[in-house]
Amino acid sequence: MENLKKNIPLTSAEISSLWTSYQNETMTICGLKYFLQHVDDDQIQSILEQVLAVSEENKSKLTNFFNTENYPIPHGYTEKDIDLQAPRLFADKLYLEYMLNLTILLLTAYGTALGLAERTDVIKYYSNCLNTTQELHSKIKEMSKEKGIYLRSPKIPKPRQIDFVKKQKFLTGWFGDRRPLLGIEIANLVFHAKRNALGQAVIAGFSQVAKSKEARRYFERGRDISGKHVNIFTSILHEEYLSNGTLILLSEVTDSTVPPFSDKLMMSLVTLLTASGIGQYGMAMSASPRHDLGVHYTRLIAEIAHYSDDGANIMINNGWLEQPPIAADRKELAD
Repeated sequence: MENLKKNIPLTSAEISSLWTSYQNETMTICGLKYFLQHVDDDQIQSILEQVLAVSEENKSKLTNFFNTENYPIPHGYTEKDIDLQAPRLFADKLYLEYMLNLTILLLTAYGTALGLAERTDVIKYYSNCLNTTQELHSKIKEMSKEKGIYLRSPKIPKPRQIDFVKKQKFLTGWFGDRRPLLGIEIANLVFHAKRNALGQAVIAGFSQVAKSKEARRYFERGRDISGKHVNIFTSILHEEYLSNGTLILLSEVTDSTVPPFSDKLMMSLVTLLTASGIGQYGMAMSASPRHDLGVHYTRLIAEIAHYSDDGANIMINNGWLEQPPIAADRKELAD
């Protein structure tokens, strides 16, 4: 019956999800168009083309949502934010790692948007996005395995029987007899080490090509923060005699100093990655009963939250931060 009703307005959650999706799709399109100018591997080129086609189709559907609702189409990112003639900045291996990480982020984002959606057409849109992204994620992961790029997480022994926690040392971390890491704790440490290794490489590339001195300094700082976080996560794993499953990707960045992207787009991407990192650290902390891990995550969240705030201020000062959907200011309207 809902499909027959023409005047059901979008909720605040729905318009916010659609607005954010438009920003992400236009940013992704810019990145993929540039990657496709410099790719050697035919299989990686094919998957880049598939992801680009999906993003362009999603952008078209999102535009239709805004037009139907008489809602201003967001500015997002355009051809002005990309230079297709710029020399190569990243190698093929980094493209694959980037797309694998992108699909992981999108699965989370689309799942959240789907859970918040109420209108049938919005539910259908995000259901389709989720299904398509699942397929792409599987393809990219399998391709990474075939090319020997994908590193598996460490294994843990099979228990002989079920058991229950009997001692308080299950929670201790800094002092006392620490228990070994749980499987979920290992998984999160490996995931965050991988993600920061990718972030370190991407931000290092941006630090070479940014036009603004302020942006370059910001990226240099982000590169160093990511590297430090990689070291923290891998050192915890090494203390337990576990492999870290992480590729250091700095070698996949060329020595180019010509910017393929605008400072606005690069700042926006780093801000997006940082914000998602805060959420992922929070989820990892909630799944880690060992106290020392909770302290690590709390400290690292504070560090990248401060970094994210500084990035937002740079974007505001330069007029790069597009305002998301916002409630009416009732106090101002009453004046």
